[in-house]
Amino acid sequence: MTQYQTTLEPTWSKIIRLLRWDKPAGRLILMIPALWAVFLAANGTPPIPLVGVIILGTFATSGAGCVINDFWDKDIDPQVERTKNRPLASRALSIRVGIVIFFIALTCAAILAFYLNRLSFWLCVAAVPVIIVYPLAKRVFPVPQLVLSIAWGFAVLISWTAVTGMLESPTWTLWGATVCWTLGFDTVYAMSDKEDDLKVGINSSAIFFDKYVTEVVGIFFVATAGLMAYLGYQMGLHPVFWLAWIIAVAGWTKQYLKLRQPDIPRPVYGQIFAQNVWIGFILLAGMIAGTLF
Repeated sequence: MTQYQTTLEPTWSKIIRLLRWDKPAGRLILMIPALWAVFLAANGTPPIPLVGVIILGTFATSGAGCVINDFWDKDIDPQVERTKNRPLASRALSIRVGIVIFFIALTCAAILAFYLNRLSFWLCVAAVPVIIVYPLAKRVFPVPQLVLSIAWGFAVLISWTAVTGMLESPTWTLWGATVCWTLGFDTVYAMSDKEDDLKVGINSSAIFFDKYVTEVVGIFFVATAGLMAYLGYQMGLHPVFWLAWIIAVAGWTKQYLKLRQPDIPRPVYGQIFAQNVWIGFILLAGMIAGTLF
């Protein structure tokens, strides 16, 4: 987006971009683990109002996370090709507006959290510092994607306890699968920014694992598949779940093999990230069917 286009862009459109609501893949990929948890915990039939609260909550929370990320990175993003046109980086929106939008999104998430039980509410509170700290982690922690993965994992804990009021053994299995899955797809996403991140001097899992990064991504996906299989066994899911599991494993295998190819064009990393949204929904369909049959 050119400076001229940014000037002509209406403010509401800039705010949508700030919240990343114009890029649904990143919002949906946070929503998926939350939906996994709520449907599994409720044996496939969660209360519809609760599902609505969780969907709206993920949009509000991920929006707040994107704003605080852009706030911390407002001086770094202009140096990165993929992020240089973000509203705060390009100064299309002022820092003051960004802070106001952050608190509005966080307030909306807090209002929704009051619908949940006490344990789920306090898990929501516990997730906030992790969301705020993640953008700073890339400056001091060698694998900041782990912090993001832990933040993603709260979606499982919050949604599961919203149904059952407790943390159970399958909850932690699903949490582990979510953390491994997030480490996998977000490391792939970081691979597209590796050169820019090295130039700017910030950390990422793609930089940390360096020449072994593709194999590590493969390990993360294998761990995800293994934990999902154990979850299916733990919960006694119907064989239809295993069909979804096989499709997911085939997708991750195809992605791993593509990453092993030399001279991968940068857009491929984003495509693999987006493909994981579909893999997540396929697993969700398998989980729902696996609990209902």
